Amino acid sequence: MEKFDYKKALEELESIAQKAEDPATGLDSLDALIKRSEELIAGCREWLRTARTKVDNLGK
Repeated sequence: MEKFDYKKALEELESIAQKAEDPATGLDSLDALIKRSEELIAGCREWLRTARTKVDNLGK
């Protein structure tokens, strides 16, 4: 399994947002973009939860 790269995920989400705002983007493409963004957002949330846990455990 490839290590999650938070920075790359944010960059891809920005790219997806630009494509989603483009009127030339078709509905089929938009559906795929939404699905991919959901995957990326879930990965970012998990990454942030893990980082928070690590920080919280430093103080214990």
